[in-house]
Amino acid sequence: MTLSRRTLLAAGAAASLVPALAVGQRRSGTNAARFSLAYAPHEGSFPSRGGLLEQIAYAADQGFTAWEDNEAAARPVAQQESMAKALAQRGMTMGVFVASMPKWAKSRPLLGANDGAEREAFLADIRASVDVAKRLNAKRMTVVTGFMDPKVPVDIQTARVIDAMRRAGDIVAPSGAAMVMEPLNTRTNHPGVYMQTISQGYAVARGANSPAVKVLADLYHEQIQSGNLIPTLATCWSEIGYIQFGDNPGRNEPSTGEINYSSIVKWLKAQRYTGVIGMEHGNSVTGRAGEDRLIAAYRAIDAA
Repeated sequence: MTLSRRTLLAAGAAASLVPALAVGQRRSGTNAARFSLAYAPHEGSFPSRGGLLEQIAYAADQGFTAWEDNEAAARPVAQQESMAKALAQRGMTMGVFVASMPKWAKSRPLLGANDGAEREAFLADIRASVDVAKRLNAKRMTVVTGFMDPKVPVDIQTARVIDAMRRAGDIVAPSGAAMVMEPLNTRTNHPGVYMQTISQGYAVARGANSPAVKVLADLYHEQIQSGNLIPTLATCWSEIGYIQFGDNPGRNEPSTGEINYSSIVKWLKAQRYTGVIGMEHGNSVTGRAGEDRLIAAYRAIDAA
């Protein structure tokens, strides 16, 4: 979810793939044609172009119409406001930010635990995040449903997570925004997390029964944990509120791994999906060559 968890490969890792993307390379200059879907880069997608605001401007000039910032809630209010202004000036949509950041090293919170203190702390984070969403004009915020408690039966934990999400939904719904719960893989990145698949998120969202509680379909995580991406999206579509891309292995741009993102994009277009697609991954090649390669990869799949 955070930049610290995005693996950046050495420049040579994807060199053999560059010729295949040559047709999609952007033209020199700026103000390229807009992408047909709202792919959202993040700070770090174009690091050679300057700081946060400079990267937003550069992304807009390359045709991107959305932006994502997991760390936005931790930024000073003035920076949140300047980012919102920059996005508005460029006609860009704000994607997700993380509303309640887990304590990864401590494997917390335990939202299904017998002690309800961590559920209350989670709800306090959600209350604070509503103001962040308003400042950013964000309609989606990411939540992680915590870690498994080995002392509590799974079904009991599920009931408690559903209750917590329903209460959180009551907090968020009046703002018009929605939380998107992110299932995470346990095989490569996050052993011990509670929510591990999109279908599990679907069950919790249906149980919470709130327009403010949806699922974040991060296809990198889902590919590792379960695969079967398009059928899973189709089955759970009514509860999916946000999508993120990232190839596997490596968690880099499309074409660097095993996921057929052209087919995914074609399917999303058939659904008339108009939401944001977070570019939740690193660049396989460092420097400006990697930034150009990133843009080319999205031009290639956007042509699906």
